[in-house]
Amino acid sequence: MAIRIGISGWTYKPWRGVFFPKGLPQTHEMAYAARTFPSIEVNGTFYGQQRPAIFERWRDGTPDDFVFAIKASRYITHIRRLREAEKPLANFFAQGILALGEKLGPILWQLPPSYRFDPERLEDFLKLLPHDTEAAAQLARKHDAGMKGRVFLTPDKNRPLRHAMEIRHESFRDDRFVALLRQYRVGLVVADTVDWPRLGDITADFVYARLHGSEQLYASGYSDDALDDWVRWFHSWSKSRSPREIDRVSSTKADVKVKDIFVYFDNDMKVKAPFDALKLSKRLKVDAGLPPLEDFVQKKTRGGNKSAAGRKAKS
Repeated sequence: MAIRIGISGWTYKPWRGVFFPKGLPQTHEMAYAARTFPSIEVNGTFYGQQRPAIFERWRDGTPDDFVFAIKASRYITHIRRLREAEKPLANFFAQGILALGEKLGPILWQLPPSYRFDPERLEDFLKLLPHDTEAAAQLARKHDAGMKGRVFLTPDKNRPLRHAMEIRHESFRDDRFVALLRQYRVGLVVADTVDWPRLGDITADFVYARLHGSEQLYASGYSDDALDDWVRWFHSWSKSRSPREIDRVSSTKADVKVKDIFVYFDNDMKVKAPFDALKLSKRLKVDAGLPPLEDFVQKKTRGGNKSAAGRKAKS
């Protein structure tokens, strides 16, 4: 069982001089964050396509055992609303995601608050999702001709590929929804906020939690008592049991063992996310980084260029 606790995004101006040390160049912020946390959820891929060179730079500029979660394109989830998704999916996977290699973690599919459960459309979409990198590369080869010259289609080896879905509408409290996720091995995101459903059904061999702020979306922090609750809940999920305190849709127990847990704090507006993530890591006794950070900061603020990719995977 592995648990990775991290942050959703890292390019936030209010973090500078608060979480990021004063004087740290913006170009080194990701490397600093990657030394502090074992995983980061990438937001930029939600807003637009990147290029292979960017993914390669992220891969090479992070520690050896680091993992990226990739937020999928809003063009697929919010504009196309999962309709006729094959070509958009091909473009999404062709942009360079596969260049991350072993650092590629789950793909996050975040649905808009107005999207209601449509079992037929959802299943049509889930059928298209690749579950290993070779299948993703095969799909990516169907990309638009206009992407020629800025694609990456050759993964270093065939690796499993995970998907997680975050819903934001009450209509998803439906047994058929959970059954579809289990059928297609897609994780149900445990989304913590006052505004959207918080569901705890296990639907895949991993749990993916996004902590947006339980009192105020993107802004409120987590008290010690609240973090202690999450510690108990993650312990329950680690035993492949859904916590009693979190709503479940299905009365049927998942026939799968939870192998990994991914947790991302998204309450970034008031610089709460990184510090809440560190506090939760301490409570769970999870390695939250690569100390000492002081040496890294001194070198970067003095113009050094040593890479942060020095942490080795644990045995």
